[in-house]
Amino acid sequence: MSGAPHIPVLLDEVIEALDPQPGDVLIDATFGAGGYTRALLERGATVHAFDRDPDAVASGRTWRETEQTPPRLILHSHRFSEMLDVMHAAGVERVDGVVMDIGVSSMQLDQAERGFAFSADGPLDMRMSQDGESAADFLNSAEESQIADVIYQYGEERQSRRVARAIVAARPLKTTGELASVVRKALGYKPHDKKDPATRTFQAIRIHVNGELDELSQGLSAAEHLLCEGGCLAVVSFHSLEDRIVKRFLREASSTPSASRHVPMAAQVDPVFSPVSKAIKPTEAEIARNPRARSSVLRHAVRTSTPAREAA
Repeated sequence: MSGAPHIPVLLDEVIEALDPQPGDVLIDATFGAGGYTRALLERGATVHAFDRDPDAVASGRTWRETEQTPPRLILHSHRFSEMLDVMHAAGVERVDGVVMDIGVSSMQLDQAERGFAFSADGPLDMRMSQDGESAADFLNSAEESQIADVIYQYGEERQSRRVARAIVAARPLKTTGELASVVRKALGYKPHDKKDPATRTFQAIRIHVNGELDELSQGLSAAEHLLCEGGCLAVVSFHSLEDRIVKRFLREASSTPSASRHVPMAAQVDPVFSPVSKAIKPTEAEIARNPRARSSVLRHAVRTSTPAREAA
């Protein structure tokens, strides 16, 4: 793992929302460097931590809490979308809290060999799980129209067709530096520009390669099924696509359908989450300590006694 320091985003606010007590069982759905997990363990909770990145799991296995009897840190080398089945297989039906920190981790960004960022040149990889189709595989084989659709949908890049055309013309691409150079040239980048235009394309390709938005939707549904009454779901996201999914999920999960003469009273469904917080953003002091926190948003909600929705 990278030697760069990792600072968990909105840590105080997440812990306040979860309010972990000694003996609680919680899920850290995105273990990473374990910032949230460590704070939960310090408060006496047992943590089931998920991460598809084998480097993150290997690092966690060195923690002393994995050697206790019974262990207070249980690591699962799985996607968090799979946590419902994994937890049931582990004999855990309900948990007291779930925290998710969506997107790429600081360690992955800081390791040039993982290919997530263009701050240092590295292989065009971007795979969180380190297996399957890489960014280079996708960009060097996909149709131009598919590349354009990915960049538009996941990067919200208005000139996605121009970028895709330039990528196809420059194939084969092998490194992050090559991709960044192609995108900058296509969009007319100037060194004094406030934001590097390659950022949106890198975000889009990373989200596509890792199936991140589908993963988030499935993970939210799994959390709904696993949380006990009074259990808290806390989700930190970093861009509008993620936050939109979380906001919509919580809005639908916390709403009570209006009464209608066409719907029998027995069919009316009570909310499965209540109350739901407003969007919580980092303070200026936190942003000064950790610039990567700038775009983060926390939303949290408390599980009610209403049974989980089948099609959540």
